Amino acid sequence: MYDLAIEAKYYILQNITTKPKTAIVLGSGLTSIMDELEDKVELNYEDIPNFKVSTVKGHSSKLVAGKLNGTDVLLMSGRFHYYEGYSMKDITFPIYVFKLLGIENIILTNSCGGINEKLVSPGSIMVINDFINLMPSNPLIGENNEKFGPRFPDMTEPYSLELRAIAEKKAKELGINYVEGVYAGFVGPYYETKAEIRMIKTMGSDAVGMSTVPETIVSNYLGMNTLAFATITNMATGIQKVKHSHENVVKMANQAAEKLALWIKNIVTEL
Repeated sequence: MYDLAIEAKYYILQNITTKPKTAIVLGSGLTSIMDELEDKVELNYEDIPNFKVSTVKGHSSKLVAGKLNGTDVLLMSGRFHYYEGYSMKDITFPIYVFKLLGIENIILTNSCGGINEKLVSPGSIMVINDFINLMPSNPLIGENNEKFGPRFPDMTEPYSLELRAIAEKKAKELGINYVEGVYAGFVGPYYETKAEIRMIKTMGSDAVGMSTVPETIVSNYLGMNTLAFATITNMATGIQKVKHSHENVVKMANQAAEKLALWIKNIVTEL
């Protein structure tokens, strides 16, 4: 993993001129942030050594460097999912590369289903304060490389209290309403059954989705400050009365994207 990540690192450094300390993983609907960048450089995943490509509709496959509100950032437009057939090492590989590039802060975003009806509804933005890993594997399984991190990383604070405080401050300044809650990572790629949602709700999850948890595990392992946003695009199976569709998820994500993009744009100036 270390040698593969070094290869990717040097390719990226040869093609960008900025020195980002913050990386943002863009979920559905948030590609508009790329339009905000100055001094933009786009790299296709297929050209970066050892990167995979996203196969999901609505996800492009580009790494984009530039300045957002005057701050150097690195954007991942399109993530990889376990349900696409990639391994946990594959889908978290970019996070290892980010570490070698000097990234200190990472902002993760996703679109997901709401479970806690008292807390969230379609269109809500949830700052994730903890996670439950319901995926059948873990990206840290296997021999550990101490160059990256410890064998048994702590997960007491998977989402940085400091970054969440900055997010709260900026939300107040911008008049953005949001909630905080627990996110459960489900393998997919089907929408969960009613029985599964009852189980996940009993576990204490406020929302459920098919990403973010593997990246969170690895970013904490690597010692990065992590902040994560979940856009609630629908209520989970058995809670909403209509069947799910990916088209509706993308539509709702696009509607919430303008507000979240503005919020993130203002957060990065503090990092």
